[in-house]
Amino acid sequence: MMRHIWFLWIALAGCACSAGRVSHNHAMHPDWQVAFVQEQVGQGHEPYAAAYGQLLHYADSVQGQRHHALADFSVPGFYVKPEEHRANSLAIQQDAFAAYCCALAYRLSGERRYGEKALYFLNAWAAVNKRYSEHDGVLVMAYSGSGLLMAAELMSDTRLWSAEEQAVFRDWVLSVYRPAVNEIRVHKNNWADWGRFGSLLAASYLNDTAEVTANVRLIKSELSRKIASDGSMPEETRRGANGIWYTYFSLAPMTAACWLVYNLTGENIFVQEQDGVSIRAALDYLLYYEQHPDEWPWHGHPNTGCDDCWPEDLFEAMQGIYGDKAYRDFVVPGRPHIYPKHHFAWVFPTLMPALLR
Repeated sequence: MMRHIWFLWIALAGCACSAGRVSHNHAMHPDWQVAFVQEQVGQGHEPYAAAYGQLLHYADSVQGQRHHALADFSVPGFYVKPEEHRANSLAIQQDAFAAYCCALAYRLSGERRYGEKALYFLNAWAAVNKRYSEHDGVLVMAYSGSGLLMAAELMSDTRLWSAEEQAVFRDWVLSVYRPAVNEIRVHKNNWADWGRFGSLLAASYLNDTAEVTANVRLIKSELSRKIASDGSMPEETRRGANGIWYTYFSLAPMTAACWLVYNLTGENIFVQEQDGVSIRAALDYLLYYEQHPDEWPWHGHPNTGCDDCWPEDLFEAMQGIYGDKAYRDFVVPGRPHIYPKHHFAWVFPTLMPALLR
């Protein structure tokens, strides 16, 4: 039934002009998706109504928050100075989430105060931040700064954001964010996945088709290197007790990047195979061992996402892509799902469903 409703809203997507928008396509949250969610919320359908209430709760909670923008976003390596790493990372993590949830609340509700608050954070980082530094500055800029890019795309064609302010933000993307993500998109582990996802967000915002093509090539060319024949991810499983976490931490941006590619080009990497391996196999592998950690072959006592929001966010998004009953059974009891901290890929997966046309 949900698929039938969704196809109806594909035809109506061009009518989604709430909050003073003009017609424009987006990659993370296409117009059809926004229109579909507005209709579901308006009719009180679950799980959308509960997820929308959850979004507004967060958007309301940050109305009094001041920005934490830094001229130099300096983050030491996590395994060298973990406490300093966490403390310094919070600056962009708090502000990026606030910007993103407010931008989405504005697009769905049309309430001006949400849009203005989203722009407050976007404009602050664009005006203040000039660089990133230390070992993990580039990585955290990629995986937390993604929230700023998703917020910017939601706000980019609204009348609240002036051309002058957008020009400053565009310069920040060109001079800070895109150099960061493009620097790490050629790495071998999850750094590459966050780099490619961030690079696609930047390319979408900048309308840079050449960069979209470059990232698609990187993603497709390395599937069989990143994913083994059994579905495991060798660069991530070797991370000791955190192998399950790092597998998730690689698949979240990888799948989000594939979602962007689908919306930007129409190409469906989700179902592609390379040398007998696929993203689907890696997802199945992760879900099995998240549910059966005692059988994890890489460490005797692996950390799991139990009671910590992950990997439910990932599988909530992927049950929409694949229609898999196992994924759905895993996520339904805990709905609505949200990932409001640290990194931003599938942040609002219950509210904003990922569905293939």
